Amino acid sequence: MPALLEASDLTFRYGDRLTVDRVSLTIERGEILGLLGPNGAGKTTTISCLVGLLRPSAGKLLYEGAPFDPTRDVYQRSRIGLVPQDLALYGALTAEENLRFFAEMFGVAKSELDAACARGLAIAGLEDRANDRVDTFSGGMKRRLNLAVGDLHSPALLILDEPTVGVDPQSRNHVFEALEKLRAEGRTLLYTTHYMEEAKRLCDRIAILDAGKLLALGTASELATHAGIPGADLEQVFLKLTGRTLRDD
Repeated sequence: MPALLEASDLTFRYGDRLTVDRVSLTIERGEILGLLGPNGAGKTTTISCLVGLLRPSAGKLLYEGAPFDPTRDVYQRSRIGLVPQDLALYGALTAEENLRFFAEMFGVAKSELDAACARGLAIAGLEDRANDRVDTFSGGMKRRLNLAVGDLHSPALLILDEPTVGVDPQSRNHVFEALEKLRAEGRTLLYTTHYMEEAKRLCDRIAILDAGKLLALGTASELATHAGIPGADLEQVFLKLTGRTLRDD
């Protein structure tokens, strides 16, 4: 069977600046694919092209082997869920109000709204805070709710852009367990992170991106062999491929 999502020679330019440079990768059904790269590597831009927030300058996308253009087709866009790096929540609304609002925006049927919201609260671990305003929540609680919002319509592919930034260990572990449960249910995820231990725990395969180029794609063991340091841990491989120069921008 074809891959769930395939990108071929995906390219994006901001004016004269090439930020995604002919990236080709596949996301297979039922896997968690990690997307790693230094600051400014092009990870978020690549994701934005995959979900339809940006129109690629060149290249093509296939979804289950068929042409895929989420910038033009709302139905196609709905087949992917996005958990953005920046929180996408309304602080003046309660947790349940946020979930209900976004579920309606995603086209969840009225008959399924209650179940979708209950599932979202469970994913976020916020059943006992359903009626509290989001602006009273801690950073970890907001991150967990942000995850639940992205998955409300149970998309076949869920893309997460650094979903654990700034959260406490308990919230991070809760997110991990929620994602592992989704994978056990046969769901497919694309996961970006700067934390090597997260990638090692969650990801079946890992893609390493730098300067808009895909440097390597494979299992942790395959990446180590590709980097010429068989048996090395993921952090050593990452530094070997992307260098040790500081990326502060």
